Amino acid sequence: MAITAEQVRDLRDRTSAGIMDCKKVLVETDGNIDKAIELLRERGIAKAAKKANRVASEGLVEAYIHNGKYGALVEVNSETDFVSNNEDFKTFVKDVAMHIAASGPKYVRREEVPENIVNAEKETLKAQSLQEGKPAAVVEKMVEGRINKFFAEICLLEQPFIKNPDVTVGQLLTELISKIGENVVIRRFSRFERGEGIEKVESNFAEEVMKQVNG
Repeated sequence: MAITAEQVRDLRDRTSAGIMDCKKVLVETDGNIDKAIELLRERGIAKAAKKANRVASEGLVEAYIHNGKYGALVEVNSETDFVSNNEDFKTFVKDVAMHIAASGPKYVRREEVPENIVNAEKETLKAQSLQEGKPAAVVEKMVEGRINKFFAEICLLEQPFIKNPDVTVGQLLTELISKIGENVVIRRFSRFERGEGIEKVESNFAEEVMKQVNG
């Protein structure tokens, strides 16, 4: 059964769950809104979503460095100091720092992606779909599907978790919130890669040797 944007929006309004979570359970329940709500509750997603509006200003800043080649620094907030000392919370923060270093996301969530970048990507995807000979009537739906893949590539919460690709970082976060009973927010991060942004001068080794010989 095809799930409409209106159904997803309705479920999101009623549960505050994420767009992708809403779409997934609607597909699983063949569009039955009541069953979808119950499924979200069973998985703790709706419960976790209700905590999302609570202020989280405690937490941890964690770093991960891999062989001196690349690394990441991430801030993850919790509501209380007590939770920031919780082993599950600490493990989550360390895992997120490692994931960022390895996967290189650009933003935490899709809402942070500048509108001009999203629009430019949509135009590119639209042009590609038209070049593939797809009917104009289905191009918009194709673009919608492909833009979600674009977000999954650059947004931390939508990336498959590096230690378990069957779940996203966002789903891992939801599970943690449900488990510890507090709001947890991945606030910000920075990623560093050795030599990144430096223009490297390419040299021909043989030519260098000949210059020294003839010099």
